[in-house]
Amino acid sequence: MTPFGLKMRELRSVKGVTQKQMASDLDISAAYLSALERGHRGAPSWQFLQRIIGYFNIIWDEAEELQTLAANSHTRVVVDTEELSVNATRLANVLANDISRLSEAQCDELIATISGFTSK
Repeated sequence: MTPFGLKMRELRSVKGVTQKQMASDLDISAAYLSALERGHRGAPSWQFLQRIIGYFNIIWDEAEELQTLAANSHTRVVVDTEELSVNATRLANVLANDISRLSEAQCDELIATISGFTSK
């Protein structure tokens, strides 16, 4: 699941709608919505994100948060280290090879260290 998918699930729960109902309301397939929530699809397009923001009647800060979550929900990430240092290339490879072994707490700690904020 992606950060965006988790947020979508939470928003649906609060609104009390099923995936099927939301998909129908947005004129998309329930399969696409399910895949988006489960992280089997990449980040949604800007246009579709705007439809979701309107559907949930999200304003200002919450809309910005949702856009940030979507931007950070790509499931297939490519890191180009060609112009970076040897250590940056090493870090990218270590993460690619070992990320599945990290706990949620370790992921949070790395995110906080690298970005200066927590992932929650």
